[in-house]
Amino acid sequence: MDFIPTRLPDVILIKPQVAGDARGYFMETWHERKFQDAGLDVRFVQDNHSRSRHGILRGLHYQIRQPQGKLVRVVSGAVFDVAVDLRRSSPSFGQWVGVELSEENKHMLWIPPGFAHGFYVSAEHAEFVYKCTDFWAPQHERTIRWDDSELDIAWPIPTHAAPLLSEKDRAGVAFSDAELFP
Repeated sequence: MDFIPTRLPDVILIKPQVAGDARGYFMETWHERKFQDAGLDVRFVQDNHSRSRHGILRGLHYQIRQPQGKLVRVVSGAVFDVAVDLRRSSPSFGQWVGVELSEENKHMLWIPPGFAHGFYVSAEHAEFVYKCTDFWAPQHERTIRWDDSELDIAWPIPTHAAPLLSEKDRAGVAFSDAELFP
């Protein structure tokens, strides 16, 4: 596995080694020692799997208590995946990074606790799987608007198209009004 810091150094792009032939392929998606050797000493407690169709945008989500670190990847389709640093004490506070995750590139993204997370489905559909370092706690879940002007995220949404949002995501708050981490 190759562990590549993004422009937000705590968010790590992970490129697994893929072995394949005419029959298919094999790759490791989690190896505790390799992650520890890369400085990521994490413990996962929950795995999630979602399926979304083209044009769906989910996020920007985070938990203000019981913050979750997430190891995310796409097993079918493609998404533009975004992490936003919500840690006031961080040099990258308020900055975002976005990467394409797809079944073709097989990349994964490590998003540490203290970040908001979201994705836009750019393919016909996407099956999105992720490991979490803490349990889902709906009472602590928060949502920041995906189109917040202060964050100015460059989502790859076609001109004159509107993403499909859940009620929760439509009700997201502005970054300036969000509960943040120290």
